[in-house]
Amino acid sequence: MELRPLQETEHADIRVLLSDNKLPTEDLDPAAIEFIVAVDDARVVGVVGLETHANAGLLRSLAVDVAHRSTGLGAALVQAVEARARDSGLSQLVLLTQTAEAFFARRGYAVIDRSSAPPPVQSSAEFRSICPASATCMSKLLS
Repeated sequence: MELRPLQETEHADIRVLLSDNKLPTEDLDPAAIEFIVAVDDARVVGVVGLETHANAGLLRSLAVDVAHRSTGLGAALVQAVEARARDSGLSQLVLLTQTAEAFFARRGYAVIDRSSAPPPVQSSAEFRSICPASATCMSKLLS
């Protein structure tokens, strides 16, 4: 299994993976999202995205192919995106989730009020219109 940055030829692969996991794909083209993919036998089986907003990042689009779940791949992708965020000088990661609150809580993310997210993150399309108001907002300070 290899974790690495998304290659240009893999955009269609991540769209399928995100759609299969019922995650939004409508803003992938215009948004400046840095994706990390997990590749197994030349096939994209996992993805996570980092959208930078000032000194904070929006962790988004974490998805793992059904055949690779419960293997630690999701956790490895989160660790990889956190390392990338730290390397970029980001001080905080924020995310919105409807289904993975417990998963992220086990990795040090805490539930916050959506209005407590950094204003630049709140101005993202994910916050403004893509992810429903019912989604849980979570945050983690990076050291």
